[in-house]
Amino acid sequence: MDVRMFTVGPVQENSFLVRRDGSDRAVLVDPGEEAPRLLEAIDALGVTLDAILLTHCHFDHVGAVAPVAKATGAPVYCPQLEVPVLQDIMAYVPWAGFGPFESWDPEQTVAGGERLALAGFDVDVLFTPGHSPGHVTYALSAEGEAPALFSGDVLFQSSIGRTDLPGGDHPTLLASIATLLDRFDDATVVHPGHMGLTTLGAERATNPFLAELSAQQ
Repeated sequence: MDVRMFTVGPVQENSFLVRRDGSDRAVLVDPGEEAPRLLEAIDALGVTLDAILLTHCHFDHVGAVAPVAKATGAPVYCPQLEVPVLQDIMAYVPWAGFGPFESWDPEQTVAGGERLALAGFDVDVLFTPGHSPGHVTYALSAEGEAPALFSGDVLFQSSIGRTDLPGGDHPTLLASIATLLDRFDDATVVHPGHMGLTTLGAERATNPFLAELSAQQ
């Protein structure tokens, strides 16, 4: 798996361009901002986008969706519960000074439980609410390879997603993290929406916010 991470915008959000090694097909996860930079990377790699995958629709994760989708023709996969946000992004920006962002009508919706075949990957869509109501995590795997998680704002290095925005809920977020810890092994790499890469094992062992989960086991 060839993963290129681009940290974009004033909120320092991570967008990921993912392909199988040497493939000319790829997916883009959470194009938050800086569409020209993302498009330049797509062109430089010589890949065709099979899909734009959205973990959730907070503005810092979807600000570049419209220009990238227009330029590439790639279908946008959006969490079903958050389609209205993508269709009217600026109405959901909670602070002044961000944007303007162009809204988009997604070509596909996901709710969790789907298995997609995109760019040579099996993509399992996992419902992981708590940071936002419709949040999903994408588990990408290819034959003979361990899956990699693209988890948006669920789990970070030594932290977890905030739950003080509309639709956030702390117990729900912890329950979502628990489903990931139960399903995947400790070596599973987590590609989060902010900060650096981590593994489930590292977070299980050291993340102070997961102490509640340990206490429940």
